[in-house]
Amino acid sequence: MSTRIGFLKGHGTENDFVIVPDPENALELGPGAVAALCDRRAGIGGDGLLHVVRSAAHPDARAMAADAEWFMDYRNGDGSIAEMCGNGVRVFAHYLQRAGHAVEGDLAVATRGGVKHVHLAKNGDITVGMGRARLPEGDVTVSVGERSWPARNVNMSNPHAVAFVDDLAHAGSLYAPPPVSPAAAYPDGVNVEFVVDRGPRHVAMRVHERGVGETRSCGTGACAVAVATARRDGADPAVTGTPATYTVDVPGGTLVITERPDGEIEMTGPAVIVAEGEIDAEWLENAAR
Repeated sequence: MSTRIGFLKGHGTENDFVIVPDPENALELGPGAVAALCDRRAGIGGDGLLHVVRSAAHPDARAMAADAEWFMDYRNGDGSIAEMCGNGVRVFAHYLQRAGHAVEGDLAVATRGGVKHVHLAKNGDITVGMGRARLPEGDVTVSVGERSWPARNVNMSNPHAVAFVDDLAHAGSLYAPPPVSPAAAYPDGVNVEFVVDRGPRHVAMRVHERGVGETRSCGTGACAVAVATARRDGADPAVTGTPATYTVDVPGGTLVITERPDGEIEMTGPAVIVAEGEIDAEWLENAAR
């Protein structure tokens, strides 16, 4: 392992990440190392880690190298691998622009959820094509204490259970995963969103992200919430031919989600880099054991 490991810290609507540039995939970042880096007391701290690798250098992304030069090797804060992270893609793209690997305009980013198309706007906002939502059949229920609610199963390359509640406080602490049944609906765990209405096509949410706990924002979760809310409201762009746009307030800010008639979902929001420095390689090696 290199004795000098550069890192940056960034966030998208306060969903925060440790960013580790490693173009040639030379670093060994196993679950223990990632969890140590994301530890908020003994490490740098973050909801997840963005490992920045050229697609051609990573076995999980080589098949996408012709379409996207860069691969977002995303890890949850506990070190586990996740298919996608919407806020993470915006921060990842912002880093690439800052580092001179991308310019204002369109950019393709490889992820385990496929190639995502990104637009870097002049005003600093970043729009990500998040793909299409899948709506698996079957009833799902989310519980907190004595309360329970029916939830909508929405898959955005990662799984979500979206529950509409009267008060976001009903979600409780969200430190531990809220029970979801049937368990067979989510064999690999699930992100759980609690949603309240704020106005016409305007909602607010809290989220428990699997492998992390409550986070200040979740991009795929905001997309899942917009789709679930649209269907609850009787809006399906594939049927009406009209895009459906929802404003989604998260604890860390606001995201704008648009579902197009072709099913593609676009998410627009900010991304910020707040610091950069070097990781002590000896500490990381010991922490990863």
